[in-house]
Amino acid sequence: MRYFLFLFLSFNLFASTLHLATSANPSRLNPILATDSSSSEIAGFLFNGLVKYDKNAANIIGDLAEDFFFEDNKTLIFKLKKNVKWHDGEIFDARDVIFTYEVLVSAKISSPYSAGFRFVERVEALDAYTLKVRYKEPYFKALEVWMMGILPEHILKNEQNLMNSAFNTHPIGTGPYKLTQLEHSKNIELSAFDDYFEGRAKIDKISFHVIADPMTRFLMLKSGVLDVGNIEPMQYERQLDNSFFAKFDIYQNISYSYSYLGFNLKKEKFQNPKVREALSLAIDREELAKILFFNHAKVCTGPFLPSTKAFNTEVQAPKQNIQRAKELLKEAGYDEANPFVFEIATSNSSAIRPYAAQILQHQLKKAGVVVNLRIMEWQAFLNMVVFPRKFDTVLLGWGLSPTPDPYMFWHSNSDKEGGFNLVGYKNKTVDKMIEESQSIIDGEALSSTQREMFRLIVEDNPYLFLYIPNSITAVSKNIKNIDNGLSGIWHNYITWEKRE
Repeated sequence: MRYFLFLFLSFNLFASTLHLATSANPSRLNPILATDSSSSEIAGFLFNGLVKYDKNAANIIGDLAEDFFFEDNKTLIFKLKKNVKWHDGEIFDARDVIFTYEVLVSAKISSPYSAGFRFVERVEALDAYTLKVRYKEPYFKALEVWMMGILPEHILKNEQNLMNSAFNTHPIGTGPYKLTQLEHSKNIELSAFDDYFEGRAKIDKISFHVIADPMTRFLMLKSGVLDVGNIEPMQYERQLDNSFFAKFDIYQNISYSYSYLGFNLKKEKFQNPKVREALSLAIDREELAKILFFNHAKVCTGPFLPSTKAFNTEVQAPKQNIQRAKELLKEAGYDEANPFVFEIATSNSSAIRPYAAQILQHQLKKAGVVVNLRIMEWQAFLNMVVFPRKFDTVLLGWGLSPTPDPYMFWHSNSDKEGGFNLVGYKNKTVDKMIEESQSIIDGEALSSTQREMFRLIVEDNPYLFLYIPNSITAVSKNIKNIDNGLSGIWHNYITWEKRE
């Protein structure tokens, strides 16, 4: 008995924990409902898709699928791995994939991820570990949509209300970690899953500290309480010394994300294109990027990122022109006696965005525009402003995949509850181009169409596209086996080791 007790104590004494921070409580740890950044990040440790990107986001490789291929341009075959278990010990098989698909396309949920499956005609199991996916027509993201996390059929098949299910806070996945503790506004703990099909993760636990204040997160990182953390450029340039760099390695990549100021196009005052153009001309994007990021960001010129073939190099960011902005506002009926007034709403979950809002407020004032600011805690911002669409403008950002799907953000059908067309953008020409492009599987033809979409969307000014930040990540030198790729550092986290 003493011997076994000694072994137990020894194991716990040497158990390793990776300490991370998240800015908000996760709303739903369910991969098909995880739309906020905290939920998506944590759910990523708990669930797997059928496929995933490699470390450079250049190729799609198997995850739950050991093999996949197209029989023809509308038929996709998946061969599933046979050694996969759910966290409760049950065996994963084709029934789980079919169940997840059926939930995604049903009326039971409201999820922006459902749009990716709108071209699927049927999913059928040829046997317990072989799936045939038949598409209605060729679809350029036919493979990528299956990166969506798969749900357990044996747990959820009788669930009547998945949107409010207990599963969303007590998830069971196939991922390398399982949820073992969820204390809202305090701590979220994940433990390595012993039977993970790629081998048990070498770090025993991941502890997410829920810290809303970005400065507190930064101070926790500096003091070594956190093992990994994102650093803002101003912090990197001005607030760190050699003692920090002696303890942390720095990894910097241009992010797959951009920030924007989105207009509520359902409000009459933003429906005049002259107003939107005036506001665009009144701001100085270069100044914004320089003040906020030093040399760690670039100006965003449109809805697709420079690292993608959909990026239109001919579209340039407008230069600040205060005189022309005033002329356009006057043509729209606004002047010093009747200034254009609106509110920017954003969250304090990022140290950058409140400052960005203040700079925009100052720049727009030069054109006679009166800007009021509303800075909110992240969850309140989502629930009270973003989801119910109760805003004049929102200062937000999107993280995009290497193969962006404009349908989710720019098609008028995505202007609905649970959709990502938050601003209510509608352009029949763009809608038609999006619809036609979905079935283009020739890479260059698709890129050409998307570059034209890029131009049309920018001309409409539904957003003021602002900046593309670099991702600056600090990792404790106690963490070993980091392998930085174009997609960042996280692709091989199950092989990380921590020296306590």
